[in-house]
Amino acid sequence: MTLPSPFILVDLDRGPNPGLGTSGVTGRMLVGVAEKPVGVDGCFDILLTNEPDPPRPWVSCADAYATARRLAEIVADRPAASVALTQVLRMGPALAPPDRLVAESLAYSTLQASAVFRAWLDSAPARTPRPSAEPVALARDADSLSITLDRPQARNAMDAGTRDALCEALEVAVLDPSIIRVDLYGNGPAFCAGGDLSEFGSARDPAQAHLVRVHRSPAALLQRCGARVTAHLHGACIGAGIELTAFAGRVLAAPDTVIRLPEVGMGLIPGAGGTASLPLRIGRERTAYLALSGEALGAGEALRWGLVDEVLQGD
Repeated sequence: MTLPSPFILVDLDRGPNPGLGTSGVTGRMLVGVAEKPVGVDGCFDILLTNEPDPPRPWVSCADAYATARRLAEIVADRPAASVALTQVLRMGPALAPPDRLVAESLAYSTLQASAVFRAWLDSAPARTPRPSAEPVALARDADSLSITLDRPQARNAMDAGTRDALCEALEVAVLDPSIIRVDLYGNGPAFCAGGDLSEFGSARDPAQAHLVRVHRSPAALLQRCGARVTAHLHGACIGAGIELTAFAGRVLAAPDTVIRLPEVGMGLIPGAGGTASLPLRIGRERTAYLALSGEALGAGEALRWGLVDEVLQGD
């Protein structure tokens, strides 16, 4: 059975479903990826405009028509991941914060069993695991706690060992009320390059992977202590690198910070809490755009969007 395309486009200047081959100097485009679920307000997932520096939730692009055409191609190529992403984002406001992570994990686990993700795995080059004995460093100074991702040889990619060590570190902050400030750093050239690709697809039981994901969840701990956390970003902040830090009460970025959500291109959705954390800062529409497009966001644009709170000059 072939399902109809989930993509719908409305050009506010020309009406619904304009020809995507047309390019315009001006334009405002409403992009919908999934049918509107019962009880959810609004049926559009991304709002595009050629206007510079528009207010949230609009995304500014040089050519709204060309961007819409590219998004249509992505949705056609990855329909299951695209629809799952927008459905989870739409459900978010109606769910309690912990339940948003459960919904994300259920969708992520389902997509791990998909033929599209398995095809991506088969086409990806083999990678050798590089575990670290101490992937996270802790330092306590009076009422402050410093947590540092410390796998510089792997650009602090999030493998199972790093995830578990980060959970242990964050549990200290959650359980100790005398800690009033937590600083989160990444050692080396990148803050965090996302999930460790050497472990992608290693969990052959998606149901069991879901149970592990919700039981050992840095995102769930950050939901509880995030107000006390200051995240210090630099270099690559890919996938989990931005999904987790978006929970922080304050996010500081070096000028070389680059943010990206690449999971839809793999046939997945963000799985480290991004569908729960990023919408709190930038809204579900801009989150959907970042995840669907896979486009990189520099420090300046991230500041304008509110994804980071300050760009720090210097080293």
